[in-house]
Amino acid sequence: METIAYLGPPGTFSEEAALAWGGSEAHLLPLASLPAVVTAVETGAASSCVLPLENSLEGAVTTTLDLLIRETALQVRSELVLPVRHMLAVRPGLQLDEVRVLHAHPQALGQSRRFVERCLPDVAIVAALSNAAALTDALADSRPAAAISTRRAIELHSAAILAHDIQDHPNNQTRFILLGAEDAAPTGNDRTSLCFAMSENRAGSLLDALLVLAEARINMTRLESRPAKELLGEYIFLADIEGHRLEPHVAAALQRMRQQTSFFKVFGSYPRYRPPAGEPGVPRRTLST
Repeated sequence: METIAYLGPPGTFSEEAALAWGGSEAHLLPLASLPAVVTAVETGAASSCVLPLENSLEGAVTTTLDLLIRETALQVRSELVLPVRHMLAVRPGLQLDEVRVLHAHPQALGQSRRFVERCLPDVAIVAALSNAAALTDALADSRPAAAISTRRAIELHSAAILAHDIQDHPNNQTRFILLGAEDAAPTGNDRTSLCFAMSENRAGSLLDALLVLAEARINMTRLESRPAKELLGEYIFLADIEGHRLEPHVAAALQRMRQQTSFFKVFGSYPRYRPPAGEPGVPRRTLST
């Protein structure tokens, strides 16, 4: 049986991603941090792990980027995009005007700021370690408390949904990646993720590296930077490109880029995510009655 590690506790969006990959056949292993999730695979406690990579509103998950760049040799073998739907959850019977405390993960709070400012302007806000932990903390709070949480966590704890889809933007999505010892075989519709640092700080050095992709007619779908954490002003660039690292034209381009850089690492090649046909959009926010 496959064991998939993820950032717990049960009820997080990471668990939802793990369930999407493993289904009922896999054993899910919740852990307390993203580094612990990676370590579980490296030490054999799990066969693969789920990491959040980027959010459509908040951008990249920097902890994940730093793990990929410097701290693991695990390879990306799949990707998944999940809609992020935040719910306002309470103990059954508690009404909106009775709430005095709101438990929320900082990112979920930032993504639901408009609702909180308009409907809960005077509540005390308490930070939680995860969306699932926010609900656990709220249910254990002796005060009239609510939580910004996930539908799955609410179902697991038999809590009540006071307001649906309180996120500011209806198209809020998070991209997750699945890591394992090896990446995926070519499918003909793949993506490759990589990072690199320039060998010299001069005008046009980054352009020269990116021209390699353009000349090979390889489309780049993502480019961003992270501090190299060695000297101020030095950066690691992260990119996603279309194609598999084993395709001849991609392999040749990657080799040319490697020769122009001081640091070069391929995180893996994997099938590009395609949403299921007819997948419904995120519904508009509604307040329960």
